[in-house]
Amino acid sequence: MTPPATATAFSDLPVPVPTPARKRAFITGITGQDGAYLAQLLLSKGYEVHGGIRRNAQAERARLETLGIADQVILHDLDLSEMNNIFRLVRDVPVDEFYNLAAQSFVGASWDQPVYAGDVNGMGVARLLDTLRSLAPETRFYQASTSEMFGLVQAVPQTEETRFYPRSPYGVAKAYGHYITVNYRESFGMHASCGILFNHESPLRGEEFVTRKITKGLARIARGGNAPVPLGNLSARRDWGFAGDYVEGMWRMLQQDKPDDYVLATGVTTPIRDFVSFAAEALDMKLDWQGEGVEEVATDRRTGRRVVEVNPAFFRPAEVDLLVGDAARARRQLGWRPRVDVRGLAAMMARADYDAVA
Repeated sequence: MTPPATATAFSDLPVPVPTPARKRAFITGITGQDGAYLAQLLLSKGYEVHGGIRRNAQAERARLETLGIADQVILHDLDLSEMNNIFRLVRDVPVDEFYNLAAQSFVGASWDQPVYAGDVNGMGVARLLDTLRSLAPETRFYQASTSEMFGLVQAVPQTEETRFYPRSPYGVAKAYGHYITVNYRESFGMHASCGILFNHESPLRGEEFVTRKITKGLARIARGGNAPVPLGNLSARRDWGFAGDYVEGMWRMLQQDKPDDYVLATGVTTPIRDFVSFAAEALDMKLDWQGEGVEEVATDRRTGRRVVEVNPAFFRPAEVDLLVGDAARARRQLGWRPRVDVRGLAAMMARADYDAVA
């Protein structure tokens, strides 16, 4: 698999001329990484795209602007903790498909904001579903579940049938959001599907996430910077794919006759240490790794400069060591396959950050 030429995964697809019969979709979290790529995909398919954004985040349109679609989407104030706000929005903006991507999305921060994570990632889903059940039961609903629900994994690889064992407030809240979606589907016949997505990254990823922290830090060093990139558990393994691939899987779920839950993953697990090496290679660095545990460091073979070091402050209170998904159901029922492998993903992100560093 090879990466696309740019981060704009669907920029080469023309936007059809709008027609009165075209579908309408609503995306919560539209200004995030996944929301922006999903909006781009839906626009390329002729949808009218609406998105929810918190009032105090109105300025966060950078990803939509990067993809060149900021003026093609219709934004609405939305707060998943406010039931009246949700009721008015669902009543006033009828749509065919509703994608819930909004969340307290940074796992590390969920230990500092466990109640907020529970309210938005858990109860927020229940508020959406109950409003849709009352006002628009025919609307197809997508819930963004996560591999973090597996946590202390009970089977390798993880499938839709693997038992959840979340290891963070984020994962616990997401498990509630997942199960309440399944419950409303089974109780009220709603077309509600969950995507259990494994780690998916891109040049649009927030800088607080480890992949962007790595690629941006290495890009600064490649541009002449001296500060090494501080990281936590280098041996933690993740199943990393490209976000542009994964949003297509979300859309495919809502095109099925029957709703279901699907794992989206590459099936390849990679240590954080190797992701660092892949990104470094794309910037013409060759890394040597020395030491173990908190003493482990990486240096650039050509310059002798230290580029990575371990900082225990970035260890999680309860670590998730191994995540790798089996997307057989998605391949079989959705016809979905990832196009970008982890090496191509790391290279795509590193080069984009290198180009962006002044």
